[in-house]
Amino acid sequence: MASARNIEEKIGATSVNFEIRFATTYRMRVLHTADWHLGQRFISGHERTDEHRLFLDWLVQTVRERQVEVLVVAGDVFDTGSPSSTALELYYSFLVSLRQTDCRDVVIVGGNHDSPATLNAPARLLRHLRVHVVGCVPECFDDQILLLDDAHGQPGLLVCAVPFLRDRDVRLSVPGESAEDREQRIRQGIADHYARVAETERVWQHKAAGRPVLATGHLYAAGGTASDSERTIHVGNLGQVTADHFPACFDYVALGHLHRPQRVGGREHIRYSGSPIPLSFSEVQDTKQVLLLDFQNGAVGIEPIEVPTARRLARFHGSLEEVSADLLAYDNAGLPLPAWVDVEVRSELSQLEVAEQLLKVIEMLDRKQLEVLSRRHLRLVTLRPLGDEPEPLTRSLHDFTEREVFERRLENEPEDDRPELLRTFDELTELMHEASPPGPLSKGRGGA
Repeated sequence: MASARNIEEKIGATSVNFEIRFATTYRMRVLHTADWHLGQRFISGHERTDEHRLFLDWLVQTVRERQVEVLVVAGDVFDTGSPSSTALELYYSFLVSLRQTDCRDVVIVGGNHDSPATLNAPARLLRHLRVHVVGCVPECFDDQILLLDDAHGQPGLLVCAVPFLRDRDVRLSVPGESAEDREQRIRQGIADHYARVAETERVWQHKAAGRPVLATGHLYAAGGTASDSERTIHVGNLGQVTADHFPACFDYVALGHLHRPQRVGGREHIRYSGSPIPLSFSEVQDTKQVLLLDFQNGAVGIEPIEVPTARRLARFHGSLEEVSADLLAYDNAGLPLPAWVDVEVRSELSQLEVAEQLLKVIEMLDRKQLEVLSRRHLRLVTLRPLGDEPEPLTRSLHDFTEREVFERRLENEPEDDRPELLRTFDELTELMHEASPPGPLSKGRGGA
């Protein structure tokens, strides 16, 4: 690999000085978003089309008003590898609408939910619209390194468009290796991929000229806060990719996969934008946003822009009286779409008694303002004699995830064997998900 010093010698001191002078007046505005999950079906197959259409209309307006020049989408454009015709229509209509703005370039990388074939199929055509799609690691490694011109037609932003890295991209299986060795190989493979990107001659030349470099990623970084809607990726490697795995030459790292906006390792320039709409009831308190990046004079300013709420997701958990009161008092005024509600009643009454009383309350609601999508009953058990600890709540099998059921099963196995069995279960689950993208019936519990 060429070093920065070698590159300076190749391009000459005069040329370098010119480029540095140019960089002092350099400016480019970039918008970072991710995890759209177009085509997602919520509980009981409820579609999110209206929410996504409102978000994309707002995004076009924001790009226009904030004079965004480059849009970066860091993975999971679609919710499944076989998106519906409606989801595809939303995607392509949005890209066409961007032509009515000053946005010159769009960079889209694949996530773990995206089918590389689906994203890459129109890539050559979209390139004529300056839409750059990298659905998976390309055969030619340098094809994921994109040089974007500035408003004057001069070399501007260099984007290292790294998509979701699958196991085949970052490691080779070794017969007989332990689970810990597999984890280390995945982690090291991810780090090596980013190091290889950073060491390419195009990156060094760009940095030597004083211009900014942006990298993308779709992964789970250490310390990240997940929600119920994220599915484990790179099983066994969760929380192991750290901020230090991203080379220092990256002025900004635009990440996707985690649906809550957050920094990685406290680094301001390594961020998840989060999803633009809440994808599970665990995200009801999250503020959804996109990130506006202002590259100027060797620095990058970062401004979160809140995404307007089109539909609220709400959780009402408590006694039957509390839940009933919350449902009847809920105010959805000012929002274009009815709220979707998750209800959990905790009561000593039987499930049938709770269902009958709750149904009466639900029938009183205006479904144009509020719709209950999920109902659960956790029955309070009778208190035991003094001195015994009561079990406050009981759960049905429906309330457990597949992993929690397996963990309960492992309670009967020797303690030393449990970690290895759990890692194997996780890896098999991930392989199953990669082979068969999640369908509508799985959307109640979500998946990233």
